[in-house]
Amino acid sequence: MTVLSVEQMRAADRYTINKGTPSKELMRRAAQGVYDSYDGWVGKKTIIVCGSGNNGGDGYALAAIMADKAFDVSLLRVTDSFSDDGRYYFEKCLEKNVPVLVWGSDNVDLSRFDIIVDCMLGTGFKGVPREPIASVIRKINECHGSRGTYVISVDINSGMNGDTGEADLAVESDLTVSIGYYKTGFFRGRASELAGSLVNVDIGIEIP
Repeated sequence: MTVLSVEQMRAADRYTINKGTPSKELMRRAAQGVYDSYDGWVGKKTIIVCGSGNNGGDGYALAAIMADKAFDVSLLRVTDSFSDDGRYYFEKCLEKNVPVLVWGSDNVDLSRFDIIVDCMLGTGFKGVPREPIASVIRKINECHGSRGTYVISVDINSGMNGDTGEADLAVESDLTVSIGYYKTGFFRGRASELAGSLVNVDIGIEIP
């Protein structure tokens, strides 16, 4: 089992892209890996909560995959910003008529959904989540604890440090799907209490 630091993972991403694998293709593979890691999508209402970076982009790509399979999937945006690849897959979602909610401007009730997919903060996050993400994390954890809503975190539980596993406020998941390689933080700090199950998906990233 290969375990990398956050910086080592970033270097591996850059190396793989520079060798000729498009970043959009890596994002698509990541989303497909998340989809394949869970077998309970059928017949459930899913909402994918997306932040501004490539972690959010993974969520948009996942929504596009689920829309192609005619699953009941919606998006919740917690920011107006996109990464370049995230915008590409968000536009794909719009083409496929995926419903889009916006935190703070729509009447968002996460308790209406059976599955919440956390794609807000990536492995490079450090510190304490700011608003509005802090409120979204609390609401996800409330649904998880009181309703038993199934929560999937993509790449890492939002709010957790990818190197240390520490977190002041982080998403509590039933399943965390690591992308590429496990990060050191998954085996330190609070990781074991935040992630119910942990799996890794290989998307073809090469280590320099």
